[in-house]
Amino acid sequence: MTKIADVRGKTSDELKAMLLDLRKEQFNLRFQRATGQLEAVARIRQVRRDIARVKTVLTERSRSAAQA
Repeated sequence: MTKIADVRGKTSDELKAMLLDLRKEQFNLRFQRATGQLEAVARIRQVRRDIARVKTVLTERSRSAAQA
């Protein structure tokens, strides 16, 4: 699980790359769950929350840039 401080320390480009990786992992986990191969069921929740953290920081940055 990623800490919010770690997410805030990254650049926007790094966050976009991280978001892409997390979405790929989420897809793979969903696929594994559907086929009955998934062992770490809790990882789905962790990935979903990490995606939310990254999207939150990206939104905060875009809003602050729009105000400036």
